[in-house]
Amino acid sequence: MELNIIPLTEHDYDAVLVKWWKDWGWTPPQQDFLPDNGKGGLMVLDGRTPVCAGFMYATNSKVAWVDWIISNKKYKDKEKRKQALMLLIETLTNVCKKSGFVYAYALIKNKSLIDTYKELGYIKGDEYNSEMIKAL
Repeated sequence: MELNIIPLTEHDYDAVLVKWWKDWGWTPPQQDFLPDNGKGGLMVLDGRTPVCAGFMYATNSKVAWVDWIISNKKYKDKEKRKQALMLLIETLTNVCKKSGFVYAYALIKNKSLIDTYKELGYIKGDEYNSEMIKAL
């Protein structure tokens, strides 16, 4: 099958993404923490099978944030999953560029995902130890 990329819908957060985050042992972010209440991103499909998804945050600076990348743990074709992740991150990055941003930023802990970003021209910045969030 051919990989396709589509915008996230209002149903994807509950129907797909929360399960993926939990399958990987991660705590899902609150829906309203994500861009456009969970619709501000893209999903890659292999035919009709969802493979991975991610988000783009727009800022009031020249920086856009490409992050919250997650994949379907039950999708077993590792080579195609890698292709899907590359397509996703590259497309999100291109959306940033076409939207007038000069820099794309990501906050990542997963080594294989870090390697994927590097393959797409991202450079490693500083190491971090903690994410600090406060609900207001």
